Amino acid sequence: MNTISAYKIDVHRRLCIQKDLSELSSWIHTLECFNIELDHHKIIEKQLIKNTSVSSSIQAIRRKNILNMASLCKYEQELKKEFEYGKLEYDAESSKRHNQKRENYLKFIEECNMFKNQFYVLLHKYHRK
Repeated sequence: MNTISAYKIDVHRRLCIQKDLSELSSWIHTLECFNIELDHHKIIEKQLIKNTSVSSSIQAIRRKNILNMASLCKYEQELKKEFEYGKLEYDAESSKRHNQKRENYLKFIEECNMFKNQFYVLLHKYHRK
């Protein structure tokens, strides 16, 4: 393989990894924001709702959120290491792995949205007197 071909492959590899890192950063940021939102939900539950099943639901989804964040942070470190030191081509397997991470993330976001909707429906029961 000549030098120009190797250079093009490396540039392509780095661009693809950079794109994946950028998307991953957005996912992690969204999960961090959701964690803050869960803090607010917990306060509302303690002060207004006072229901142990709601409290347990908040705790359960927080655990899932933290596990998802940990998994994405580990993946981020792997990508950064590959970006800096790796020599492997960005191939269909790399893309498939990233797409699987995306699918897992989107599935969890859907679960988060369902939780929030249920929480807000529950809040409809409470109104000012």
